[in-house]
Amino acid sequence: MNIGYARVSTQDQNLDLQNDALKAAGCENIYTDKMSGAKTKRPGLEEILGFIRKGDTLVVWKLDRLGRSLKHLIQVMQLLDERGIYFKSVQESLDTSTPGGKLIFHVFGALAEFERDIIRERTLAGLAAARARGRKGGRPRKLSKKQVEMAKKLMNDRTIPIDEICKTMGVSKATLYRFAK
Repeated sequence: MNIGYARVSTQDQNLDLQNDALKAAGCENIYTDKMSGAKTKRPGLEEILGFIRKGDTLVVWKLDRLGRSLKHLIQVMQLLDERGIYFKSVQESLDTSTPGGKLIFHVFGALAEFERDIIRERTLAGLAAARARGRKGGRPRKLSKKQVEMAKKLMNDRTIPIDEICKTMGVSKATLYRFAK
């Protein structure tokens, strides 16, 4: 069974073009969403993924209607593949029920993996370069070494309340005690 999914980004846009194309592609049911593709919760997509069964074909007008990014598109495609569900894109003439369609899907997967590896490589290289220049990653320390020494001296003076020291230093009690150790 061919089951269609159509999405437009705003309430002002119209689903007619996609619905017509999906009906022409033989879709018996069409699920829709009127929201940005960047939204993680799309009720129409979630409903179709709950309804569609092994051997069915999920049909979209264009690839970008399904996934909010290449990574998300690959995740949805892998989910469909694991469940034995085919995928078809009308505009890109992609059909995973054919050997050529499966090949294209695997090429997409390889490209997504390549992109992730390149990003990881760049991130690690950037961190190494920053460390070489003496920079450390992570959140900046709340108190400097001088401030820690001053806090310790203030804490040793039992006449000053801890709340007053925290207010003066601009930190919470937990932070003060952590640094004072």
